[in-house]
Amino acid sequence: MKRFKRRLSQTLRGSHTVDESLSELAEQMTIEENGLKDSDIVHENLKMGSDGESDQASGTSSDEVQSPTGVCLRNRGNRRISAEDLNKRLSLPADIRIPDSYLEKLQLSSPSFDQPLSRRSRRASLSEIGFGKLETYVKLDKLGEGTYATVFKGRSKLTDNLVALKEIRLEHEEGAPCTAIREVSLLKDLKHANIVTLHDIIHTEKSLTLVFEYLDKDLKQYMDDCGNILSMQNVKIFLFQILRGLAYCHKRKVLHRDLKPQNLLINDRGELKLADFGLARAKSVPTKTYSNEVVTLWYRPPDVLLGSSEYSTQIDMWGVGCIFYEMAAGRPLFPGSTVEDELHLIFRLLGTPTEDNWETYILNIFLLLNKDSMRQPYFRSLGPRVHTLPESISIFTLKEVQLQRDPGYRNSSYPESGNGKSRRQSMLF
Repeated sequence: MKRFKRRLSQTLRGSHTVDESLSELAEQMTIEENGLKDSDIVHENLKMGSDGESDQASGTSSDEVQSPTGVCLRNRGNRRISAEDLNKRLSLPADIRIPDSYLEKLQLSSPSFDQPLSRRSRRASLSEIGFGKLETYVKLDKLGEGTYATVFKGRSKLTDNLVALKEIRLEHEEGAPCTAIREVSLLKDLKHANIVTLHDIIHTEKSLTLVFEYLDKDLKQYMDDCGNILSMQNVKIFLFQILRGLAYCHKRKVLHRDLKPQNLLINDRGELKLADFGLARAKSVPTKTYSNEVVTLWYRPPDVLLGSSEYSTQIDMWGVGCIFYEMAAGRPLFPGSTVEDELHLIFRLLGTPTEDNWETYILNIFLLLNKDSMRQPYFRSLGPRVHTLPESISIFTLKEVQLQRDPGYRNSSYPESGNGKSRRQSMLF
């Protein structure tokens, strides 16, 4: 108890809140308790930092390599630390390439991968690799500008891959927009082949920069390039990927709430990914009431148009049905100019609901609203293996899944099947 009180008093000297300090203190004590149980681990001399986590106080010089976890191992031999191990350890995307120089340092320090990693150690490790730093990325072209953010095409010095840099301006009094905070908090936990990957977050005094994987265009631009005449095989492949990414979100109780062609990104291979989670909402919060001012007008379901704030996954599935029609027909299904006009278009086509049939009105509009939408006979030609792929694996790893030449595409050099090359490098968030 005396040790706990002494450690707590040292923790509270920092600038963290009491909750943060207690959380980090508990985390540090867990590390130490586990270390006492493991006779194979020898802790170096430790001192307590201002935030309650241990700092190294060994007698080594400043230019020697320090273990990110603050421990050294005995009798482990020449264990090799792989980039895959490190990616899992630091919760990095699988396509991140850790610099060889950093891996070489880890071989020398041999950190224990069996011990919990404190938040402070994790932040220090990521910073040493190059994450969280503007100088790690090179801006190439400006892709677009909105009310709060400007999007640039860039290149990562870590991976040498193209990235999309979403630079959000921070107001001195207001800080970061709530949409940016929501997008970051959700995307950090959503790892799927059909959801855009958030690679890095860079916070400076004037801006918050989100680093995403780069995709060539969005679905709206893809349809424009094809003169709005798509191959029905391609429609099927795109629709399946939308449903696959959405099923992953809904399984984790996340509603996207802004599905539209402009928020579905496509690369030159044909991989489609859900993007722009600024309006997304986690259903795990204990409430049934949400805002009804969500979803772009053309893709907003009638109950939400009428003011309903009690909805679930159907709000996204209505958008899926509208996008499906738009890909197949080449035009929007309900292109209303106002809420009243939107409702008029819906009721004119589907009939006006009554009190007796209101509960089933929305659920029966699209066949794809049931939970087994991806197992509809419509997708049978994609083969059975498409349902057994791991979440992080693209459906294009299967030979049965290949894009075809779109009838409306104007470039005759586009291949009849397989992977097409991108024609216009653009990005929309």
